[in-house]
Amino acid sequence: MPGDKSISHRALMFGAMAIGETIISGLLEGEDVINTARAMAALGVRVERWNDDASWHVNGVGLGGFQSPGQTIDFGNSGTGARLAMGLLATNPISARMSGDASLRSRPMGRIVSPLEGFGTRFDTSDGGRMPLTLHGARQPVPVVYRLPVASAQVKSAVLLAGLNAPGATTVIEPEATRDHTERMLQGFGADITFGQADDGARSITVRGHKELQAQTVEVPGDPSSAAFVLVAAIISEDGEVTVENMLLNETRTGLMVTLREMGADISIANERVSGGEPVGDVTARSSKLGGVTVPAERAPSMIDEYPVLAVAAAFADGTTRMQGLHELRVKESDRLAAVAAGLQANGVVHHTGDDWLEVTGGKVAGGGTVVTHLDHRIAMAFLVMGLASEEPVTVDDGNVMATSFPGFRSFMEGLGARFEDATA
Repeated sequence: MPGDKSISHRALMFGAMAIGETIISGLLEGEDVINTARAMAALGVRVERWNDDASWHVNGVGLGGFQSPGQTIDFGNSGTGARLAMGLLATNPISARMSGDASLRSRPMGRIVSPLEGFGTRFDTSDGGRMPLTLHGARQPVPVVYRLPVASAQVKSAVLLAGLNAPGATTVIEPEATRDHTERMLQGFGADITFGQADDGARSITVRGHKELQAQTVEVPGDPSSAAFVLVAAIISEDGEVTVENMLLNETRTGLMVTLREMGADISIANERVSGGEPVGDVTARSSKLGGVTVPAERAPSMIDEYPVLAVAAAFADGTTRMQGLHELRVKESDRLAAVAAGLQANGVVHHTGDDWLEVTGGKVAGGGTVVTHLDHRIAMAFLVMGLASEEPVTVDDGNVMATSFPGFRSFMEGLGARFEDATA
């Protein structure tokens, strides 16, 4: 699998603010992550790819060492890159203008802006609190205590990153568990980070600022969000079997595997081990007869990127699958909940949806529809997977967006036996 996108972003950023040279192997070389690498270079960090072994070398500038970029930093389609970078820069005494593609410019940034303003950071945003925006880093930052109003690893990470260059202790209180890659990697880079509980039992994470990070060697494991398309493809195809090697098995990212197993999927794990502080293993999925289940809302943070392909799996399952707690899908690369529903409709799948839930009644899938991706890579890949087992092929309006997170998706799937045709106008 391509390297995990979440860990790839963080490896570049943490290496950029560490002391010394961080060496990264297995970095996801998709457009989102490449834009993060370019952003770090624009901030005065030396970032190089070594062709002999495809490793990336990042020479960090230390806490507070970033330079004001000479031009607007373009994050393309990446909300993770943009939002984490806002935290990274919030307590640096510089100004930076940040933007992205049409999809990213349509996404709300208020959930990041609000807690970062607590440090003393100022923002000049476009209408509706969106990008393009200019960040003015706090010159005399103060630490904050911030309770997450919604489960968001991006918000949590932005606040913790800002706290690294603020005096004293910055604490994030997390009522609902989210991806913990930031905390794990900060520990690996030597940050002063501790964990506890708030009075109501919610998890708390505290960083103490002004402790320099130290460069590390990082091996990026395979991305479970990319693997999701391959695993579901094997499960819904006739006589399918695929093994994904070196896949990240962090429990904050395995909600899809839990759900697919509840639906009756034949999934096994071998060679489990720990690499770079993260659990990994080799995951095998085989053709399976699926049944509908109810996916609880509390599972959403551990599989938020996988709901489009879960909806595809549910379309082939007997009975109805109900997915709850999907409000976060409304503010991803597209309104993913609406985009998934429209894709199901276009291909004859019975479904119902509300503000934060989706029901899919499965069986045979007619297919034959054209899906509007709205510049969303996961919508494109999910519905192409549907076409593997539907009665008629499924068409997506834009295959180029897949390079955002899974470069070479088409050739990769062709190697497993999928057939693609270029649609004609």
